[in-house]
Amino acid sequence: MNDYFISMFIDDELDLDEKIEFVEAVHKDKEFKNQSVELLEQEKLLQVDVGISMAAMALPIKPRAKQNIFRVWWPPVAGFATACILLIGFFMQGTVPVENSKELRRFVIYQPDIDQARIVGNFTGWSPVAMEQIGDSGYWSVSIGLPEGEHRYSYLLEDGQQIADPTVLARERDDFGGENSIIKVSSAI
Repeated sequence: MNDYFISMFIDDELDLDEKIEFVEAVHKDKEFKNQSVELLEQEKLLQVDVGISMAAMALPIKPRAKQNIFRVWWPPVAGFATACILLIGFFMQGTVPVENSKELRRFVIYQPDIDQARIVGNFTGWSPVAMEQIGDSGYWSVSIGLPEGEHRYSYLLEDGQQIADPTVLARERDDFGGENSIIKVSSAI
């Protein structure tokens, strides 16, 4: 339940009652608070803007006693290099055909013991799309533009196991005995 709350809090998907419950849990349980803060710190590392809102990993810099030129130029260079690597990887894999993209949706899953994660869904033509590992955090992420409508998807792990998104409660059984998550994308009013 704690992982669910932390994930929903990070993705800003809690209603006001759930936010109150989250804050009370953080206040009461020191381990839960520490885990939440650690995951929020990791989330801060993902805030590098790549120009198309793809998640990118910035390298953290340990503070030093006195400031030097390395601290001034390293973060932008690291961010730029990371963005270039991600873009090269994106173009080498090919693109996902999505017409009239309206909303860039970030998909994230926590699977620390695997070496490869992919997403499949009706918005990818059910073709697997590779997800990027976020440092050594155990999280995998990909951002995909989704048109307005209802979408079904699941994650495909390296051993061929297909699992529904644990943060999305709306699900349905597929024709192969598995489950797909269901999300709805609607245009802003």
